[in-house]
Amino acid sequence: MSLETTENKRKRLIFRSWHRGTKEMDILLGSFADKYVPEMDEGALAQYDALLNIGDPELYDWYLGKADVPANDHSAVMKQFLDHKVVEREDKVQNRPEE
Repeated sequence: MSLETTENKRKRLIFRSWHRGTKEMDILLGSFADKYVPEMDEGALAQYDALLNIGDPELYDWYLGKADVPANDHSAVMKQFLDHKVVEREDKVQNRPEE
């Protein structure tokens, strides 16, 4: 049995973040992962791995504040995710038609 290297774990978590199944969660978790996963230590990576095992409907409701995060799912990474804001890419804003 081989152990996953930290770098491979980071790559796996980033990939899983961008391939959730709903566009909304792909964007939320993918942008979060791109920004934070490369700097996470092993403990934070384990917390994020656990977060990714939670279903999209629950995570989305927690992110939007429609439901409270259960005590057993609280972690530093969960708080970081809930505080994460997606910033629209500047090139997309520039290409928008005038309103």
